[in-house]
Amino acid sequence: MKKYAKRLKMYDKIDFDPKEIIAGMRRLKGAQRKPTSIALEEELLKELKELSHERGIPYQVLMRLLISEGVKRLKKAA
Repeated sequence: MKKYAKRLKMYDKIDFDPKEIIAGMRRLKGAQRKPTSIALEEELLKELKELSHERGIPYQVLMRLLISEGVKRLKKAA
């Protein structure tokens, strides 16, 4: 049976410090990024926007942080 990332227990709770996020945003301002496109379910996007609003950060930044954190965890697990 395949294990999907959203079902892994390690993703049940991820905390981000808003001050660190803002500092990181400033540090990376102007850094080269490549635009990508991803199709998300409406409910997932709504949840991301709610979570980002609670943390006081843009939802795109939250998505980038979640992806980055997921990649780091997958590398450690390998």
